[in-house]
Formats: sequence, structure tokens, C-alpha cells
Amino acid sequence: MTPARRVVTLPPTLSGDDAVRFARDGQRRGADVLEIRTDLHAPDALSPEALAAVLPLLVSERGEPLPAHWVAAAWRVDRDLMDASGQQGSLAAPPGKLLASHHASRQLSTDEALQLWERELPADALVKHVEPMTDPAHLVTLLETQRRLAERFGATRVTVLGMGAVALPTRALLARRNVLDYVAMGGAWVAAPGQRMLDDAVRELRGADRYTVDPPLRLGILGTSIAHSRSPRIHQQPFDRIDLPEDGPVEAVVDALLPHYAGFAVTSPFKLRLAKHTGSSLDAINTLVRRGDRWEAFNTDTFGARKVLERLGARDVFVLGDGGATSALRSVATELSRDLRVLRRADIRAPLTGAGVWTWPDRVPAPDDLRFEGARVAVIAYGAPGRRIAAEIVRRGGTPVLLGAAWFVAQARRQRQLWESST
Repeated sequence: MTPARRVVTLPPTLSGDDAVRFARDGQRRGADVLEIRTDLHAPDALSPEALAAVLPLLVSERGEPLPAHWVAAAWRVDRDLMDASGQQGSLAAPPGKLLASHHASRQLSTDEALQLWERELPADALVKHVEPMTDPAHLVTLLETQRRLAERFGATRVTVLGMGAVALPTRALLARRNVLDYVAMGGAWVAAPGQRMLDDAVRELRGADRYTVDPPLRLGILGTSIAHSRSPRIHQQPFDRIDLPEDGPVEAVVDALLPHYAGFAVTSPFKLRLAKHTGSSLDAINTLVRRGDRWEAFNTDTFGARKVLERLGARDVFVLGDGGATSALRSVATELSRDLRVLRRADIRAPLTGAGVWTWPDRVPAPDDLRFEGARVAVIAYGAPGRRIAAEIVRRGGTPVLLGAAWFVAQARRQRQLWESST
């Protein structure tokens, strides 16, 4: 299969020369197509000719009509099968430019989806079908819809997308047979919920050189606010960064993805929930490995916890927080002859001294009355979150000890060994 063209959408905050700079940055990072939409930009806010000189231009009609000069500069023109009233919409486009799309308002069965596409289309039109995803198990239906649409229109014309908070892994799987892969450049804005990052899609494409027939089962990391994660950079491709809401249905997600993934790294806040869901004897897990028709759970965080306690070197250690990382620290403390004092938020009464470990994610605010007096506090997050936590420790009178990279590398090495044993 030819790799899907990676499409990035111009954010609504950019216009003029800033829009051209965005297009150039996207081209440099591996984008193939730039999309502009009528619901995001006024007709004269952009120079479609200047943008089309950088990347092929996809112009999409969303509510407001497409300006003629947008259409003239476009590689493809996205028009919806249905208008706002649910009637057949106009598919007018110059020869060779039509991208016929439909954005369903609910999850559809494959038969319902195919009925929408009984309308006659030009032989050179591309086809894009989009559905919201509220149930991770809808992946099975979308894969079948993609297969059937490809039978009808040809594999070189069809794109099927899921959209929503649990759609990212589905989009990653669909991308293997899609013509277009809509991805996010990064930052706070995404064109649609569920998009994966451009850098991750490019990384997968580069990793594809290692297989010659069928691509391997995927790997991924499950967590909340994990844009900083280095896991996709160091593990075997394809590897997906699956960022779910904190209250997202992670249990249903891993169940739906079992046929398609060899394993997952699990990070905050899902370590305890997935330990329970998989029936693990461990209080918290950070690794899932496919074993036939089930998941086997492990906690390689113990390798990271060992590194951190050894580096701290203290016999008595306080631990801030009582989540998955603390479970790993507990499991190795006795073996290393360390005494742990686990402090929940309500337990903090006076300034803390000695050596400690901060396990709260940086998105979780620390108690207002937390203070340190000469304390050395290990930070087990890395990257920007680790730096923010370190600054908070300094602000509260402590000395941060940056051990996030040591924790990460130690546990990741063991994860790689386990995933290589998946069946």
C-alpha cells in the first residue's frame, strides 16, 4: 500500500505570512497536504496561491461557501455529500479535484454507511467518510466500512476516519488503508479530536522500512497529557501516543485493541485501573503484553524505582503521593533496606526534611501548605513536566534531584524485552 498523505489543517489564529510559515514548517516536518477550511478563515485572510506554492492545498467547505480563488489554487476541493438540511449537497468541483466527504452525526453500521455512498460520483473523485466514536469497539465496524468502501470505489480513493476522545488508535489503524491521514502539528490546537501527531505519523513511516510484507502489531502508550512522552521515540515502530481523558474508558480501549496491538506502556492515571481490569496481582501496572487472546500485565516501574532509590542514597525516604509509581517504590524499598514514609495530601502538616520522591504528575497541583527545609526531592517526571515540578520544589524550599530520565530508561529497557515476547 502507498502511505497515506499526511494532511495538516491551518489553525484559525494564523493568516497571511504566518500561514505560509506554518505551511513551510509542516513541509519540513513531513506533511504532504495543507488544509484550509471556510469555517476557520475568511476568504481574504489567506493567499491560497502562496500556500499552494509550499504544499498541495486541500480547500474544505464547512458552512460558508468556498471562494473561487481558493478552488482555483486547490489540489482537491472537499464538499459534503449532504447539506445542512440533510439533503444532497452540491459536489461541484473542477475535473480531478473533488473530494466527496460525509461527516455522520452518530456511529453507523457498515450497511448504513454504504447507503450514504450510493450517489453517483466522478471516477476521479476521492471519498472521505467520518464518524464520531463514543464506543472503542466501533473500531471493528469502521474497519469493515473502510474495506467495503474500498471495494466499491477502489483502494486508492477512500479515507475513513473516527473522531472523538477515544478515536486516536482507530485512526492509526485506519491510516494503513486510507488515502489521507489527517494529523495534528502539535500544540494546543487540533483540527478534530482523535488526531495523532504529525511527528508520530512520520516516525511510523520511517520505521516501515523494517518490514517487507505485513506490518507488525502496533505498540502504544496510554495516558493523559502525554504529549511530552519520549516512548514513541525509543521503542519499535509503529508506536502510538494514545492520549485519553482522565475519566476515559481505558478498559474498553485496551479490550477493543487487543487484536491489533502487541503491547502498551501505561502511565498516569491508568496504572491502577488497568491492574484491576486485567486481574493482575499487582496494585499498579505500567506494561501490557499480548498473550494470544488476553493481556498480561507487568510493572517495569520497579526497575526505575530501584534506580531512583539507589541514586538518592538515603535510608529514610518520604514519598509524595500514593499512586502507581509509589507502588513500584514500595515493592523494591525493603529489598534495598529503605524505609518509605508515604504521604498523601492530607498527611502533610509540617515542612519536610531529608530525602524524598515527588510522584504527583505536574497537572496535579500540590497542597498549598507543602514546604521543604533542606530536603532533596527526586523528580521522576522528565522533559517539560519534570522541569515544572523541579521549579515548584525550589519555590517551596527544596532541592530537586532530576531522576526522571534514569527512571524512564530503566523501565523502558524491560518493557522492550517483554514486548518482544508477545504472542
